Parts: sequence; C-alpha cells; structure tokens
Amino acid sequence: MSHLTVSFIQTSLHWHEPVANRQHLEHQAATISVPTDLLVLPEMFTTGFSMTPQGLAEPTNGPTLAWMQQLAATHDAVVTGSLMVEEGGAYFNRLLWVRPDGSWSHYDKRHRFTMAGEHTVYEAGTARLIEEWRGWRICPLVCYDLRFPVWSRNDPAAPYDLLLYTANWPAARRTAWIALLRARAIENVAYTMGVNRIGRDGNGADYAGDSALIDMRGEYLVEVGNQATTITRTLRRDELLEFRQRFPALQDADAFEVMQ
Repeated sequence: MSHLTVSFIQTSLHWHEPVANRQHLEHQAATISVPTDLLVLPEMFTTGFSMTPQGLAEPTNGPTLAWMQQLAATHDAVVTGSLMVEEGGAYFNRLLWVRPDGSWSHYDKRHRFTMAGEHTVYEAGTARLIEEWRGWRICPLVCYDLRFPVWSRNDPAAPYDLLLYTANWPAARRTAWIALLRARAIENVAYTMGVNRIGRDGNGADYAGDSALIDMRGEYLVEVGNQATTITRTLRRDELLEFRQRFPALQDADAFEVMQ
C-alpha cells in the first residue's frame, strides 16, 4: 500500500477518570470524516500522566482494551496509545496497538521519567515494537523515549517508515519536544509523528500540545499549536522511498547493539 492515512487526537484529559476520557475520545474520533488507517491517542489517555496507578491501572485485557477494539473495528483502523496496566503485581506504562480484527500487540515504555518518579512506579520495557500495517513498517514509542536517539534509531537492514511518539510532554519543555521530533525524523529518514495533550493535569502541570507530523526531510506536514483538534493526513510511501534512494543516509549509519 503506497499511501497511509493517519489521524491523531490532541486534547485535554480528565484527571483519573477513565470512563470520561474514553467517552470524550470516542466523541472526538467520531468527527473523523474520511477513512483512516491509524488513530493515535496521547500517553496515559485514560488518566493523564499519573504516578498513582493503584485502583486505576487495568489488566491489559480490561475495559480500555475492549473499548479500543470496538473503536478500531468502527474505523477499520489501528488504534494506539498508552495507559496504566497492572500485570503480575507490577505496573507498566503500556502502549497498546489494536487492530480492527481485535488482535493486538503492546510496547512497554522503555525510558521512564525519573524526575517524576516514574521509574519507582512502572517497570521498564525491554524491547521495541515494529508493526507491519497495510504495507508500512511503524515503530510506536512513548514520550520520554524521544530523548534517546539510540532506542529510536532506524535499522538500515529493515527500516521502519513511520516513527511515532504518544506523549504527555509538559509545556515547560516544549522547546525540546519541537527540536527532538524534527531531529528524529531527519536522522532516521522517516515520517515522524508526535501526539501530545493540552490543558493542565491534576498535579498542576501544563501541556502545550504541539502535536506534529514531520516528513523524512524534517519538514512539517502538520503542526497544530495548543488547540484541541483531531487531524487526519495521508502519507505517501513512494515519496519516502524515492527520497531514501536519492539520499541513502541510512546505509552509512553506525552499527550498534543495545545492551539490557
């Protein structure tokens, strides 16, 4: 498939109110008026970015997964975003990748935000997720992962086409968000999407949004500022492959191995 239509929702979130957030996001998704292949939600979209998962974290196979499965089926699209998950007595900031047929994969956030104590609450992920979807290779990551280029690095032997970050990235560090999204797109020669939230959370942190879709040259296809919005755009894989052929920078990348 040479085209991939992608959608994302930038919105404020209800603090620690999963039902209200699911209802709100479902309403926003219903405003998508054209067929889409991928719908991206913010990080911890059921609660906001919280260090108190007790009583809020779900099993992976819980009500939010069921809701995502229904949403994916309704839109005939993959739906993805992260939420608090409890598994085996441990908590994870877990991204779910849910397909229209109800099947799903997951990615656990690798880099936990130590300044907020995330590393004391949630277990770290140990493996990236690269998904094949409608002829595209897609690498979904979570928020603070954006700061670590080795973890995001494209594989020249089997490159992904789209790198995406679902986030709750505070306004106080928006300069880094904007700069690093463009850097990840340029260095990995890939379309790159960052989906952030807006508003203020229950801890008093403000979020500026700045969700964006950037091409392999580092040029903005979409930048939305701090307004609540639902955006849909179509990406062209033939343009990506043509650019990589004319500018094959990935072939000169350094080999490395990530040690656990």
